[in-house]
Amino acid sequence: MPTGTRSMLRVLGAASLAAATAAVGLAAPAAGATEEGYTLSVFHHNDAESAIIADGDFGGAARFVNATWRYRAEAEQAGNATLMVNAGDSFLASPEWAANPSYWFYDSIYQQMVNYDVMGIGNHEFDFGPDVFATFIKGFTAGDATPPFVSANLDFSGVPSLQAYVDQGVLAPSTVVEKDGERIGVIGATTPLLDAISSPGDVEVGDVVPAVQAEIDALTADGVEIIILVSHLQSLNNDIEVVSQLSGLDAAIGGGGDQLQANEGDLLLPDDEADPEFPYPLVVADADGDEVPVVSGPGEMNYLGELVLTFDADGEVTNVGGQPHRVSGIEPELITPHPTVEALVEAPIAEFVAELEAEVIGSSDVDLNGQREPGIRTQETGLGDLIADSLLWQANQLAADAGVGEADIALQNGGGIRNDSVIPAGPITALTTFDILPFANFVTVVEGVEPETLVEILENAYSAVEDVDGRFAQIAGFSVVYDPSAQAREVDEDGNVLTDGERIVSVTLDDGTAIVADGEIVDGAPAVNIATIDFLARGGDQYPFGEDATFSLLATSYQQALANYIVDGLGGTISAADYPVDGAGRITTG
Repeated sequence: MPTGTRSMLRVLGAASLAAATAAVGLAAPAAGATEEGYTLSVFHHNDAESAIIADGDFGGAARFVNATWRYRAEAEQAGNATLMVNAGDSFLASPEWAANPSYWFYDSIYQQMVNYDVMGIGNHEFDFGPDVFATFIKGFTAGDATPPFVSANLDFSGVPSLQAYVDQGVLAPSTVVEKDGERIGVIGATTPLLDAISSPGDVEVGDVVPAVQAEIDALTADGVEIIILVSHLQSLNNDIEVVSQLSGLDAAIGGGGDQLQANEGDLLLPDDEADPEFPYPLVVADADGDEVPVVSGPGEMNYLGELVLTFDADGEVTNVGGQPHRVSGIEPELITPHPTVEALVEAPIAEFVAELEAEVIGSSDVDLNGQREPGIRTQETGLGDLIADSLLWQANQLAADAGVGEADIALQNGGGIRNDSVIPAGPITALTTFDILPFANFVTVVEGVEPETLVEILENAYSAVEDVDGRFAQIAGFSVVYDPSAQAREVDEDGNVLTDGERIVSVTLDDGTAIVADGEIVDGAPAVNIATIDFLARGGDQYPFGEDATFSLLATSYQQALANYIVDGLGGTISAADYPVDGAGRITTG
């Protein structure tokens, strides 16, 4: 791509396609289209996260597939070249995911039918380990050629199942796609926090900016004039920061932030509104001062973004436009579900979920708050107490047979609690427990944790409350007082301590034993055994158990532990006395 300034760049923020008809027909010219030059519609989507079943009149895999076909056809009939990209988090632990067989996944089936040109790689692709990600990729080989999966800052050489795809050219730092005679370079990038928030195993994670810039330079040297970044960096702000440090990009597609970008007049979901601070697209100055359009979109499958770029004969961007298209089953768009996806994907999942929903395992006398904010990522809640108690109870039910010591306390990170809602008092079903705790996390006991390490763990747990971070710990077996105004523990992306934390004021076991008092470790304070999940024991969310920590996985997932505790530990009843909405006072500030 030429490096000259882009003084001609004009952002057509309110541009949109004419309202689509029920059948694919000729569309109005796409925003930015001109009689001269080359116009490209980049269709993009991110964070599908296994949200396969439609939420009423919007979204759903079957409707989404038809939406991608329809809007892409309209753009092509308007004279635009089209590119379809996915910005990562293609699947997620959930009841829908639990319906999958072990050897192929429903998510691969419908995403193959979208005919993506390029797939980005997010953090959730690794939540079940790198081999499951490899199985997901394998699902694309059943039909057309597998699309390239791109990430410039990931090294797969330590994982044979993924390195095999590198050898085949399926996994790569970047790829070149030819559209209407033009070569388009697409570079991938994945959050550098991957080790901390997922389970990539021996996949090595590098810095984003130098890795992406190296790919830009290589593509440019190869004569590629149009270069696009597809990243999954967890927020639109992170995308903006990265783009500002790069030179030579024409556009950037982000994922992981769930930010709705839209303009006044765009047709949105009933509860959504365009925010003037987040137009479609945003335009960011890169390291050379050139303007680069940056777009992202909400997760699940309620929207499909279309970024329209017009280039002159020298490969310079002259016009930018586009909009988010809602995936709607009502007028004026009226997108009907794809019957094959309905039959092969949605129907079996719906049947599985219905069976879970019909299985009542208990009842609650109190609302259970699993909201992120205010909730399980910012404060103690009754649901957080319930989950932590279930880990402690289940660990001690299994300890003797597993040959491990009984646990004294329990820790559960808020990021592993996923329902993000208040569950009203009433019946609790098996589906409820999957909604709350969907990941493949196993109950784990870490033995002999010294007081100094416990304090470091708790400093980490309460170091980013103000950021609504998933590391916030719900606890059992003890109480903690922390000072949110004190110095927070600061670490870099590799977990190296930059600044020690000073937030933990007191830690007291339920039997009255003081571990910390007035901010200091009590002389003679004992080591403790901690019940938690293997994700945290392995250092997830930067929990500093230490490389030499001894931990034992027990043969029960955290979802099973919660279900077992409700049925057997509580006799089927969650009482308001034991689990008040705002918790029992285990976590306080002072």
